[in-house]
Amino acid sequence: MRERFWELPLAELDADEWEALCDGCGRCCLVKLQDEDSGEVAFTNVACAYLDDQGCRCTVYAERQRYVPDCMRVTPDLAEHFDWLPVTCAYRRRAHGQALNAWHPLISGRADSVREAGISVAGRVVSERGVADDDLEEHIVHWVG
Repeated sequence: MRERFWELPLAELDADEWEALCDGCGRCCLVKLQDEDSGEVAFTNVACAYLDDQGCRCTVYAERQRYVPDCMRVTPDLAEHFDWLPVTCAYRRRAHGQALNAWHPLISGRADSVREAGISVAGRVVSERGVADDDLEEHIVHWVG
């Protein structure tokens, strides 16, 4: 990968560079609820069943659409226009011309910096396998922005 590729416009990144932007926080894998009237998105502490809740990576990433058909593939256009990506998300930040946060592994040089900064979902989530749809509102959290 090119040096400091994360500072380039998203359209100039190759597939490997694009994937490397992910900080591994796991926040995009949380179940989100959207208010039908206001459109406001609320995050829950309920994670996709395929999220490794300690490593914060998808256990079926290469085939995730096969297992979870509505799992959205983040693209530069989606990163720019969808507000369900957390404000800390590198894809969203770069799509809006913002720099990566100091805790991002590409900046810090350490994967643990995401957890140390309190951004990672590790140890803070439950699997969707154990939560009924009717109970999702009870799992809304405010630590995801």
